[in-house]
Amino acid sequence: MVTIKSKKEIELMREACKIVALTHQAIEQAIKPGISTAELDKIAENTMKKYGAISAEKGYNPGIKGVPPYPAATCISVNDEVIHGIPSAKRILKDGDIVSVDLVALKNGYNGDAARTYFVGNVSKDAKRLVEVTKQAFFEGIKYAKKGNRIGDISHAIGEYVKSQGYSVVREFEGHGIGKDMHEEPEIPNYGKAGRGIRLEPGMTLAVEPMVIQGKPNILELEDGWTIITEDGSLAAHYENTILITENEPEVLTML
Repeated sequence: MVTIKSKKEIELMREACKIVALTHQAIEQAIKPGISTAELDKIAENTMKKYGAISAEKGYNPGIKGVPPYPAATCISVNDEVIHGIPSAKRILKDGDIVSVDLVALKNGYNGDAARTYFVGNVSKDAKRLVEVTKQAFFEGIKYAKKGNRIGDISHAIGEYVKSQGYSVVREFEGHGIGKDMHEEPEIPNYGKAGRGIRLEPGMTLAVEPMVIQGKPNILELEDGWTIITEDGSLAAHYENTILITENEPEVLTML
């Protein structure tokens, strides 16, 4: 069931989403060659706590047999890791890496969710282009995030833009509704046909998140049960914001 948020709920969503944006700001300021992904995770967790929120990802139980609850406050995925990379003190970032950080802040019973892919030091032109295209894919998608349009209109716009740039979208994972739960209906794929899916209504809050691969779309899951990598070893990028459907243009809640 897709939830339509009340004015009070939207204000609570705005608060959680602002904390997400502030947390990403702290990560952006800290990321550099020589820092570990565990250190970045701790910075993120401490920033959320500073503003009265907790990580909704830490301890998240997927309900899949044999897969343990998620152990960290953020998902940090490096280079060919697409999503759900587990932070580690042993994973030291180096010049030229690209790093996707996905985090969800929970405050007063409501969630905010956003992901960014960051540059570590000097990165290649190819890596920069991938990250820029992934970010732009989000904005191409939300051009259609308007009252009366359908979910498929967003999905189609993202997929066609990424395809036009010579890249692949991840098909096994997708965006989602968000509110009291981190993952709510509807599902928002990054590909598909326009004119399909539910109609968008004011008060819907959605996490739209292109996940883009430089090479072929095939992915693999590591033995930790969480980390998703590209099968061909090519780079991947991730860009996500929580948005609000309004009477007019969509409002991006997780940007300062």
